[in-house]
Amino acid sequence: MRIYIHFVLSFLICGISHAQFSRGKIKNLQNFDKQKIHFGYYLGLNQYNFKIDFKQNPEYSTQMIEQLGLNIGLIGDLRINEYLNLRFEPGLHTNKGSLKFNERSGFTNESDTLRSIKSTYIHLPVLLKFSSKRIDNFRPYLIGGVSSSINLSSNQNSPEDNKNDVFRLKTFNLYYELGFGIDFYFQYFKFSPSIRGLFSLKNELVPDNDVNSPWTSNLSKLSTRGIFINLIFH
Repeated sequence: MRIYIHFVLSFLICGISHAQFSRGKIKNLQNFDKQKIHFGYYLGLNQYNFKIDFKQNPEYSTQMIEQLGLNIGLIGDLRINEYLNLRFEPGLHTNKGSLKFNERSGFTNESDTLRSIKSTYIHLPVLLKFSSKRIDNFRPYLIGGVSSSINLSSNQNSPEDNKNDVFRLKTFNLYYELGFGIDFYFQYFKFSPSIRGLFSLKNELVPDNDVNSPWTSNLSKLSTRGIFINLIFH
């Protein structure tokens, strides 16, 4: 994920440098930001992780094995004033990761130490976008707000649990999100790469049926942490 963040940051810096050297040229899409409502779409990458809280100091380590996932969605943007916009960004996020339960004495098989977590989210953020003053053909911005999601792969209501290789999470979740990006104005469209962090406000863990489960008995809370890199087109 660091490679992709480095790539996006390098792209942003190059774009700003190009825009600075093009000072004095005709501004593209001069009336675009004066629209009361406009729409767009985004494509991107995500990486989800968990903040893990334990009931007691853990005797054995538990870690998240992360993988990259994909984002795709639509954008509805409402202009409030010159510098502030309200945005709704419904999308579909997919990801696959694993929880590694190391060194458990009660495990007889190596496969018991690893639990795959496949997630497909319907993601529903409502965000405020704070833009700076436009400088020629680019405009930095900050963005933040709240969101909810429906995890279609949560297994919350499954009667099976980790004893049957099924890790359960809650279906509905709430988050807050913070990020930044830059609007680049081209002749026919606006392009806005952005980086955003996501932080869960709820405990997503569904404990195993056995209160002494070697997987969940010492876990008190799992809270999603995530990072998104989105390429937005208007």
